[in-house]
Amino acid sequence: METIRVLIVEEQPLLRIGIHATLERMGDCEIVGETTDPAEILTIAGDGRLDVALIDTGLTGADPLEIARQMRRVAPQVAMIMLTPAENEEDLFQSIKVGAAAYYTRDIGLEELREAVRKVSRGEYLMNDDVLARPQIASRVLASFRALSEEEEEVDNAQKEPSPLSSREIEILDHIARGRSNKEIAKVLKISDQTVKNHITSILKKLAVNDRTAAVVYALKHGWITIEKEQ
Repeated sequence: METIRVLIVEEQPLLRIGIHATLERMGDCEIVGETTDPAEILTIAGDGRLDVALIDTGLTGADPLEIARQMRRVAPQVAMIMLTPAENEEDLFQSIKVGAAAYYTRDIGLEELREAVRKVSRGEYLMNDDVLARPQIASRVLASFRALSEEEEEVDNAQKEPSPLSSREIEILDHIARGRSNKEIAKVLKISDQTVKNHITSILKKLAVNDRTAAVVYALKHGWITIEKEQ
C-alpha cells in the first residue's frame, strides 16, 4: 500500500485535530506537517515528498489563496483540497484558478474527506459538475481563459509544437476552455460522463499537469486551442 503524505494547513486546533485523526484512521496516510506559516508550508511542499495539502480558506494569519499559488509554483505535483467555512463564489473561482483539485465546506463528512484525499492523490480532479456549472463561475472561468487566449493568439502556426493529444482530447479540452462541465461535454459529444472523465485523465497524464485548468492553459500557450470572442 502506497503512503499518501498530507500537509494540514488549518489554524483552528479542534478542526486540525479532527482532520488529523480522521486521516490517520485511513491506514495509508501520513501527516507530514501541520502549519499555517507560509515559509514552512513551502519548505515542506518543496522537498518533493508531499502528495496532498488540505488548506483552510478561512485562515486569518495568512492568505490561503496566495499560499496555494506559491505551492503550485514550487510543487505542481501536490494536489490541493480547499476547505471553506462557508461556500463563497470568489474563493471558489480563485481556487479553480490556482489549480485546486477539490473544494469543500468544513462540514464535509469524514468518509467523504478520506475518499477525496485518496482520489486527488491519484491525480483526480474533484471540482464537480455542480460547481463548474454555476453560471457566474463558468462565465468567469471562460473570461479568464479568453484573456489568456488573446495574449497567446500571436503564436506563429509554423512554430507550434506538435500536440501529443488525440483529436478527441483536443475537442474535449476546447469544451473545458469554454467553461463546460463534464455532463455538458458528454451531452454535446454524445458520449458518457465516464468516457469524458477517462479522456481528461489521459490529457492530464500526457501533458504532465495536475488539473483541468493547467491543461487548458498549457494548450492555449501552445496554440492547440483558441477561444474566440463572443459575437
